[in-house]
Amino acid sequence: MAKFITIGYGDRAGYDRTDSAVREAAHAHDERLRADGALMGVAGSPVQVRNHDGEGVRATHGPFMQSDLPVAGFAVIEAADIEEATRLVSETPCAVAHGVVEVWPLDSTP
Repeated sequence: MAKFITIGYGDRAGYDRTDSAVREAAHAHDERLRADGALMGVAGSPVQVRNHDGEGVRATHGPFMQSDLPVAGFAVIEAADIEEATRLVSETPCAVAHGVVEVWPLDSTP
C-alpha cells in the first residue's frame, strides 16, 4: 500500500452551512479511517523553519503558504493508488462542507 498526505482546507462558515446529517456522516467516515489506521489531526498554528546553508536556525510564526481557505487538518492514509486515496477522502468533513482536500503521494526519499 502506498502512503498519502492529505491536507484539508475549510472554514467555519462552510461547515456551518452544511446540513448537520452530512457533517455527522463525514465525522463518522473520519472515525472509520482512523480505525483503519489513518493518522489524522486538526491543524494548529504553524512555524516556518529556515537554516539556510546551515548557518543558523530562524523560526517565524505563521504559515508560509496562502489559500482562500485556512488549513483545517492533515492526515496520513494508506491506499492502493491515488484514485483510492481520492475516494477515501471524498467523504471527509472538509470535502463535504464547502472546503477542499488535497491528496499528495508520499514518495520514498532516495
